[in-house]
Amino acid sequence: MAQTPGSEARTGLKLISPTAIYVILLLAVPLATVLIYSVLTGGRGNVSLPITFENYAELWSKSVYGYIMFKSLMVALVVTAITVLLAYPVAYFVSFHVKPERKSLWLFLITIPFWTSYIIRVSLWFVILGYDGVLDSTLMSLGIMDTQLNVASYSILSIIIVLAHAYAPFAVLPIFVSLEKVDRSLLEAGQDLGESKWSTFVRVTLPLSMPGVIAAALIVFIPTVGDYVTPELVGDGKEPMIANLIETQLLKLQNFPQGSAFAVVSMLMVGIVSVAFVLWNRRFIGGQK
Repeated sequence: MAQTPGSEARTGLKLISPTAIYVILLLAVPLATVLIYSVLTGGRGNVSLPITFENYAELWSKSVYGYIMFKSLMVALVVTAITVLLAYPVAYFVSFHVKPERKSLWLFLITIPFWTSYIIRVSLWFVILGYDGVLDSTLMSLGIMDTQLNVASYSILSIIIVLAHAYAPFAVLPIFVSLEKVDRSLLEAGQDLGESKWSTFVRVTLPLSMPGVIAAALIVFIPTVGDYVTPELVGDGKEPMIANLIETQLLKLQNFPQGSAFAVVSMLMVGIVSVAFVLWNRRFIGGQK
């Protein structure tokens, strides 16, 4: 018996209701709470009326807060650019130069860093970048350097290096999937028409793989902006980012309205950049169609 439109709608609602409840309880409710707290008055664990926008005004009135927000955005963008630039050749090699039966093995090897804890991986970078570490010892033994670099002492640089390494596998996979969808006959046609391999890559392969590149950029950018562990461990707290600022306001100072306001501004900042990436992606999706 054919179902009526009303019965089909009820069946669909039953199917999505568990997921909808899950999203409402674990995402919508906490976000709504943060939004409400951000316009309330309080401090030292107390939250009360009246409604005020002084929490947002506080962010813009103190240059140190603006500097931390801008620094977090710039670090996230630099890490995203570096990660995508490093991940694309790896994904391209696996997609175009690895035999089909071995591609799954290569993807498996790319995920090896996830076998260890993120905190352990971050801490081990001190062994490489720190004073008298692997990098310094190698450079001095080869006679390239006379003094130790101690890259770990440069907080921003070390944070960027560690974050780029940590999120590299996340960037490789979506780019690889996008490259796998590229029609190889288009590349052969381009070369048959006299195009060089580089020209074919720039005019055909790269544009067709851009949705994967933009997806990789979003996957890296969004968590990088709010990363808390890396600045705290690698930077030793000397170069705090927005997540460290929010943690200070919420947990140490117990200023819930102020911390919530910082969180809302951070989400808006991430949302604006993400929307820009999505709008950019539409251009390439349209080209594929």
